Amino acid sequence: MSDEKVMNQEDSAGQTYRFTDLSCEEFTDKLSSKAPVPGGGGASALVGALGAALCNMVGNLTVGKKKYKDVEAEILDLMEKVTKLQQELLECVEEDAKAFAPLAAAYGLPHGTPEEQAHKAEVLEECLKGACSAPMQIMHKICRVISMIRVFQTKGSVLAVSDAGVAAALCSAALRGASLNVYINTGSMKDREYAEMLNRDCDEMLDIYCSLADQIYQEVFQKLNP
Repeated sequence: MSDEKVMNQEDSAGQTYRFTDLSCEEFTDKLSSKAPVPGGGGASALVGALGAALCNMVGNLTVGKKKYKDVEAEILDLMEKVTKLQQELLECVEEDAKAFAPLAAAYGLPHGTPEEQAHKAEVLEECLKGACSAPMQIMHKICRVISMIRVFQTKGSVLAVSDAGVAAALCSAALRGASLNVYINTGSMKDREYAEMLNRDCDEMLDIYCSLADQIYQEVFQKLNP
């Protein structure tokens, strides 16, 4: 399976498309199939983008309201940043599929002779590292979204505080999901020093940002369900 084939899927009529061009129903149909992509990484990126979009929903319900005039500039600034992350996370849906293609091909390499085995092991090692690139990017972008949710929660419209809570819940799940797509590849790497470096980065992001997102969710939950 080539990168081009993954990045530009073909429908039954031979027309190319991107996963993010699909309807919600079409995307979930593709996700539920036995096709290697989209998978957990792409789904995590999409969920993270939805979390970012909910931040913007809170922002749009806040700006222009006399009650929130004092925080409007701050909210508008955050909305600009979160909009960029929202788009980047959607792009990561495609990037995750692209990054997985070489690894899928590497697993199919012949390994009947010692030479073939050595070549396959070398190619697999490089492809495993490459396959970690997209989920690591996804994690870093989601962490940036989570770092902004607190402001939307505490300074945004009280009528949309539940949406800030949902954003936190989605981003927490997306961050955990993306991490699993790193761990499954680092576990097979021969270069343990590199693998452990990635694992430590993942562990740190999960510890800091899942905790923050979960705390925001719990605060919103307690506010709405005292």
